[in-house]
Amino acid sequence: MTAPAAAGLSAADLTAVADRMAAAGVAVAGPLEARLIAGGRSNLTFRLDDGAAAWVLRMPPRLGRTPSAHDVAREYRVTSALAAAGVPVARPVTLCEDEAVIGLPFAVAEFVEGRTVQSRADLEQLDDATVESTTGRLVETLAALHDLDHVAVGLERFGRPDGYAARQLRRWSGQWELVGDPALEPLAGELAGRLGAVTFDQRSTGVVHGDYRIDNTILSFAPDGPAVEAVVDWELSTIGDPVADVAMMCVYRHEALDLVLGFATAWTSDRLPSPDELAEAYVSAGGVPLQDWDQHLALGYFKLAVIAAGIDHRYRAGAAHGEGFDTAAQAVQPLLEQGLARV
Repeated sequence: MTAPAAAGLSAADLTAVADRMAAAGVAVAGPLEARLIAGGRSNLTFRLDDGAAAWVLRMPPRLGRTPSAHDVAREYRVTSALAAAGVPVARPVTLCEDEAVIGLPFAVAEFVEGRTVQSRADLEQLDDATVESTTGRLVETLAALHDLDHVAVGLERFGRPDGYAARQLRRWSGQWELVGDPALEPLAGELAGRLGAVTFDQRSTGVVHGDYRIDNTILSFAPDGPAVEAVVDWELSTIGDPVADVAMMCVYRHEALDLVLGFATAWTSDRLPSPDELAEAYVSAGGVPLQDWDQHLALGYFKLAVIAAGIDHRYRAGAAHGEGFDTAAQAVQPLLEQGLARV
């Protein structure tokens, strides 16, 4: 069924997308059909089908956009480099930054077969041994990403190599000014102020995903064990401090993530390792030493609080598609408080 215009793509849009794909050398067998894939809280994700093959299209929402929060071009560029380096990603097909084509920039990638584990119900389909081994693969994949030579794969100019935490604090403080609840400004201001007084000692540099957890991967489950077929949602990626990436993975284990995403998520389940256990597993898998760990956790809680506020901002602007957007505002205060407890 073709997605209605209200969901983000009209029939004319899909024709324009098909033309762009054809120009990139991808043969489209027939008229494209699109289905909105649930779960996105920033960019919209559609599955495209022509009756013979499938792709994925990513684009920002049409309303409630905030600067740098929906960067499909950035996502396309990093995955292009990582795919060539053998990192498990959805191989990019085409990028269109000309907003005159469908009203927004968009990117198309190959569709990766596999399973996503997003909800608590999805996780319940896996036995304890599979959950344990899957978590191990996730941590190993992140450690391998951080070990990649970003200069050698062509990402030298993808981000500044130093001062990552300070830049993140400036970025998310600026986002808070756009989307934050004035009633929570004292909490947010205190946390940002404390973080601003911290001197982060960045000792390693690499590709940072920025949004790493189980539901941002596509998995396969074979008799010899699970595998990560693709890591997805690279819109927050950059070159920076890998410690911050590990910290965000652990911050997402907080129960407030259920409020941010609007459902009982797999990643907050008590069947998964605790944040401390995840951090230990990452180091054991060959990851970088976790320097300034508590400070990075505090920065992660601030970031997630601002993300939650941004989701609520788009919800109130009428730009949310799907269910579960009405609880994000409830996550902001506990996340700010948790950050204050850590810094």
